[in-house]
Amino acid sequence: MTVTLSIALPLGLRPASAAQDSANGASAARAVPVLSVDGVVDVVSARYLTRELDRATAEGAPLVVVRLDTPGGTDKSMREMTRALLGARVPVAVYVAPAGARAASAGTYVTMAAGVAAMAPGTEIGAAHPVELGGRTPDPRMEDKVVNDAAALARSIATTRHRNAAWAEQAVRESVSLTADEAVREGVIDLVATDVPDLLQKLDGRSAPTVEGTRTLHTAGVAVDERSMLPTEQALQVLSNPSVAYLLFLLGLLGIVAEVYHPGAIVPGTLGTIGIVLALVAFGNLPISWAGVLLILLAIGLFVAEIHTAMGVLGALALAALVAGSLLLYGRPGALTPGAPASAIRVSPWLIAAMSALVAAFFLGVVRATLRARRLAVRTGTAALVGRSGVALSELSPTGTVRVDSEVWTAATEPEDEPIHQGEHVEVVGTSGVTLRVTKALHVTDLLNS
Repeated sequence: MTVTLSIALPLGLRPASAAQDSANGASAARAVPVLSVDGVVDVVSARYLTRELDRATAEGAPLVVVRLDTPGGTDKSMREMTRALLGARVPVAVYVAPAGARAASAGTYVTMAAGVAAMAPGTEIGAAHPVELGGRTPDPRMEDKVVNDAAALARSIATTRHRNAAWAEQAVRESVSLTADEAVREGVIDLVATDVPDLLQKLDGRSAPTVEGTRTLHTAGVAVDERSMLPTEQALQVLSNPSVAYLLFLLGLLGIVAEVYHPGAIVPGTLGTIGIVLALVAFGNLPISWAGVLLILLAIGLFVAEIHTAMGVLGALALAALVAGSLLLYGRPGALTPGAPASAIRVSPWLIAAMSALVAAFFLGVVRATLRARRLAVRTGTAALVGRSGVALSELSPTGTVRVDSEVWTAATEPEDEPIHQGEHVEVVGTSGVTLRVTKALHVTDLLNS
């Protein structure tokens, strides 16, 4: 006869293995957050990643997947993202996808910093050599300094994650790149997956490092929770587009100038102020060169001087300053970043050409025409009658009535002590409200009679 004893233990006194199994089951039951970093790695994407990692940790998510497709980004944002990934308390998989996507430049560092690095077929990784923002030729000594620093960072990240440190340094120094299959063979990433469900299936049962230790992943069949940026983050990312920020800044300046030359319009000044404020917000998230900003402001000042002086040379200097400032707007002279290709953070030359033509047309066409119209004589009202001739309809001593341009007006003699008799010809020499100031004038009939 066998007797089985069943002992009920409080929840907190469960055997360690049972508690672990329960925890694993609870984690597996939770959905996997999937983030999307698509485009330039910038301040907004860094904040987005950091915020969602904190949220996933608080929720006890079994894994966070970061779907990545980037040509690169700023050094500051890249370092912020790698710090967040290396210090994550929840397992994180960076997944370069979909097919045709890339983890170039800053994306290489971000991918290697993840606990799990994966790529979709038809993607690439690498080309992490530092570049000079704005396309300028860097100082050789500064370039060596920055390249060495970037290579050391790449080796450090790769070593920490037990990946190919030699290739990581080569990607920085020689701008080499790998396909997904090549990256697996070279030990740069962990696996290739066709999509997110396939990735979760392949990760099930594998171990992933976190700052608190290695965890076993239970992700087979787990639901996916797509988490996009907040509306405010999406708006800020649009504003932080280099071309959008440039447009807002220039159009804002034109709006302010339009308000100055047409006071009381309100709308141009209001929209211009809003545009400049939004541009300054965007500039705070971009590697702005204040030398470029000053050159653009100088160009506006020279255009204003040109429309008042019509010298010609000032207009040419203004156009040159505008083009130079636009080209130098992003990136400090001599400063390199291992984060972005030169084309990622700059204003398109075609946009610079279009905006330069627009600004020149605005000042030399619209504003100049406005000033010319202001200088023309008034064509309406009593002031338009100055210089015209008429006939006295009554005795003016000193006031009476006259006919000017077939209209009858109240008039007063100028000077007051010289009366004008009825029927005599007069000339309008001024106005006082709706009263004309007139003086006696000789008419051709008066000359014939004399």
